[in-house]
Amino acid sequence: MAHATARSGYAELVKRLNKFPQGAPPSDVLYKILGLLFSEKEAALVALLPIKPFTAETAARAWKMNVTEARKILDELSNRAILIDVAGRKKNYYVLPPPMAGFFEFSMMRLRGDIDQKLLAELYHQYTTVEEDFIKSLFVQGETQLGRVFVHEPVLTNENALHVLDYERASEVIRTASHRGVGLCYCRHKMDHVDKACAVPQDICMTFNTTAASLTKHGYVRPVSVEEGLDLLRLAYENNLVQFGENIRKRVSFICNCCGCCCEAMIAARRFGTMRPVHTTNFLPEVDAACSGCGDCVAVCPVEAMTLVSANDPAYPKKKRAKLDEKVCLGCAVCVRVCKTKNLRLRSRPERVITPLNSTHKAVLMAIERGKLQNLIFDNQALLSHRAMAAILGVILKLPPLKQAMASRQMKSRYLDALISRLKL
Repeated sequence: MAHATARSGYAELVKRLNKFPQGAPPSDVLYKILGLLFSEKEAALVALLPIKPFTAETAARAWKMNVTEARKILDELSNRAILIDVAGRKKNYYVLPPPMAGFFEFSMMRLRGDIDQKLLAELYHQYTTVEEDFIKSLFVQGETQLGRVFVHEPVLTNENALHVLDYERASEVIRTASHRGVGLCYCRHKMDHVDKACAVPQDICMTFNTTAASLTKHGYVRPVSVEEGLDLLRLAYENNLVQFGENIRKRVSFICNCCGCCCEAMIAARRFGTMRPVHTTNFLPEVDAACSGCGDCVAVCPVEAMTLVSANDPAYPKKKRAKLDEKVCLGCAVCVRVCKTKNLRLRSRPERVITPLNSTHKAVLMAIERGKLQNLIFDNQALLSHRAMAAILGVILKLPPLKQAMASRQMKSRYLDALISRLKL
């Protein structure tokens, strides 16, 4: 009976996690992961929390306990990086992040003795790399994805630079963030425990703004200045790492410095490249006819978009040259950096990649595309924030007609239809 009760508590937590666009498909391995991160009681309580940010008073009402007791539980969960706590003007707010990018990563961003990180790493590897359901749900559902790639800034020519907006530069994210923190790379730390990690730096992945403030407060990342953040970015460039960050323009919460062998976003891009699991930059490398065929670009490409093919030179029948598969290329430009003969250059993609404005815009788009909009609209109706509802509806009303129609069909709401109709008048 106890086992059934525990399983029921974790099952409710899994249901709660899957209300958000970035969910976690049920699996025996997932239940083992949650069993390491949550107690049975915590799982049952967290399952009752809203999707949108909430206060201790909101949690207390949901949990039917006094505010002091609720705040104590919330602070303990925040101290373990299960929740993110944010200091508002008058009150503290809490939010349950999705498993990824969220509390899965946070659990491995520092060395810890309170949980078995080796066992946790083995379970993460099985759930996120060996099994396919989670990685598919995270990276290949819908058009709007979790993350995007930043272009390798040192190789930009003056002409290229004219076409790069500030939010497309990792350096600008670092300079403009309210808070900056650096922690262990979740992916390489995880692979270290399963004896598959590469030798590139681990203490190099960055968080920003309110997420960095919370993780710094609880010791999961260490605070860094703008200067040190830029130094870490240069170190990432020197190690041919790809900058993979949150797919929004304002207040980006993370930028990971990814290798092709360990990092889940790069692995997903290789496995499902033609399905666009990662949003690319607005550039593509172009191979010059004078390519020497040395293969350096092939060796560093994290998604195997570069290959060597015959140069078709009758005078040198064994001569090779690089060839790009544009369908899977991320446009990171790491290949351009390592080209010693300077026979690779960047050109703009035919169509510009669209990036959501902020986290609300991204969440609404992902929810519409994944059929989960109702979860955002009817998120604990009794505890609903009018400001949050206004933000969601504001995003919907600014969407293109096709996305508005998708939202209307999902909600089947006369109220939403009326709002959209009024907007068109």
